[in-house]
Amino acid sequence: MWSPQDRKYNHPPAQVSLKPGSQTLRSGNWSERKSHRLPRLPKRHSHDDMLLLAQLSLPSSPSSLNEDSLSTTSELLSSRRARRIPKLVQRINSIYNAKRGKKRLKKLSMSSIETSSLRDENSESESDSDDRFKAHTQRLVHIQSMLKRAPSYRTLELELLEWQERELFEYFVVVSLKKKPSRNTYLPEVSYQFPKLDRPTKQMREAEERLKAIPQFCFPDAKDWLPVSEYSSETFSFMLTGEDGSRRFGYCRRLLPSGKGPRLPEVYCVISRLGCFGLFSKVLDEVERRRGISAALVYPFMRSLMESPFPAPGKTIKVKTFLPGAGNEVLELRRPMDSRLEHVDFECLFTCLSVRQLIRIFASLLLERRVIFVADKLSTLSSCSHAVVALLYPFSWQHTFIPVLPASMIDIVCCPTPFLVGLLSSSLPKLKELPVEEALMVNLGSDRFIRQMDDEDTLLPRKLQAALEQALERKSELISQDSDSDSDDECNTLNGLVSEVFIRFFVETVGHYSLFLTQSEKGERAFQREAFRKSVASKSIRRFLEVFMESQMFAGFIQDRELRKCRAKGLFEQRVEQYLEELPDTEQSGMNKFLRGLGNKMKFLHKKN
Repeated sequence: MWSPQDRKYNHPPAQVSLKPGSQTLRSGNWSERKSHRLPRLPKRHSHDDMLLLAQLSLPSSPSSLNEDSLSTTSELLSSRRARRIPKLVQRINSIYNAKRGKKRLKKLSMSSIETSSLRDENSESESDSDDRFKAHTQRLVHIQSMLKRAPSYRTLELELLEWQERELFEYFVVVSLKKKPSRNTYLPEVSYQFPKLDRPTKQMREAEERLKAIPQFCFPDAKDWLPVSEYSSETFSFMLTGEDGSRRFGYCRRLLPSGKGPRLPEVYCVISRLGCFGLFSKVLDEVERRRGISAALVYPFMRSLMESPFPAPGKTIKVKTFLPGAGNEVLELRRPMDSRLEHVDFECLFTCLSVRQLIRIFASLLLERRVIFVADKLSTLSSCSHAVVALLYPFSWQHTFIPVLPASMIDIVCCPTPFLVGLLSSSLPKLKELPVEEALMVNLGSDRFIRQMDDEDTLLPRKLQAALEQALERKSELISQDSDSDSDDECNTLNGLVSEVFIRFFVETVGHYSLFLTQSEKGERAFQREAFRKSVASKSIRRFLEVFMESQMFAGFIQDRELRKCRAKGLFEQRVEQYLEELPDTEQSGMNKFLRGLGNKMKFLHKKN
């Protein structure tokens, strides 16, 4: 819920309040009532809409708020919003609308919102079988018991963001394979490191511990290697999660060093707190180029990079470097405005998985289950793991996330808490021998489940799942349709379409959350959980929410909104605003109803006095 101060009026507002039970309008004295000033209501319309209303010169007298002016205002706002929504998004929304039906939210009153006294009644013709109810109860108990064992991570707040942006990267390492004494196998070791950790501080000791783990992530398949003469370079990434929930990204380039004859590959790895895969891929390109000439050329380049200021979103920095034979050069590094999908490749998901299998995996992650990916290549594991996590936006996976799990750490899959990990196919025999608790094991090479819980098709609301499936099956058709704006061009890519399809799923299920964030006199915000859930008309969505609301993903999302001093920004919030504006009058939305209701109340006060 956005702060009332976000809305500006030409006159200071009168003291108007709604009693929880009566819906009556209170006003102080005659001079206040006579001015007919607008109340300070929660913001429900965009800044552009408010400017448009000002341009329409709406009458200040409530008696002149007639049906014609209200109708004209509503029509103009509706056409303005329609132009603002990309056509691809409108096509996706139409699929959901056709599958879902007309009714979305129950008709709410202020009293029902504040007291949470909403009846949990069935408004659909869905069967309420004993088996379905039993399965729902079991899922609810399961997620509650599992999360009691899981560590609680704090949400990503402004202090952490500021810390992350102090430096472009923490360190750069080269990892090589060294032969074990008296054995024909190899161990990964750090052969080069920048900067050197020579200060015995607590932070340096923690960094040393992380450095010990990095080689295993750079060569999770170290035991399978022998010298080779040819090898196509491979780019992948991994993530290290600290005990406090902090995360660091490892951006890796594996390739054969220059030379002749059979030799072992090495990995260049940049460790950073920031998720900008494209930016660091460009850094690795330059490192690879210099390493091919001489290893001595890498150090001055990384030093210049570390001394460079980190670019703000959408901005570019220029790194000046020198290369023998080429002279002075300038490398431009641009940070994307929105890096949410910058390191994501949804094409890999659809290459490895059918739409139905993908939705089953998505449903399992939403309920924070254990998921294991198995594939032949590091790049496949890395790409698919990052892509499937991106489907959860605006929520964040709060548990163990290891896109490529080293074979030496395979025992992690016996952990009783939620996780998403990737394993190379060479580790599959060992995986099958371990006493793994209930988990979804996915073979990305054959598009089949190695192990499952057999209820993956029933986890999501039935109608929304059908909409998800239809929109994804028609992805090529939806993208190829004509567009007529720049915003459409931004969406008309596979990444843009897939992101919008899953965002719409969350808009349909939790898009009304802001209506149930109440603010105390001290300015503290609190979320009305039961009122939020029971306000949904669909029984299947209410049941889904009952389980999903127990997850740490949902808890972190709401906590972030409760702690923010200003409204959240991002694509999801834009779609939520558009969704709330779409709601018909019977569902407590629309400028038309707002103005009509306000006008009627002010007319009543006129007559009474």
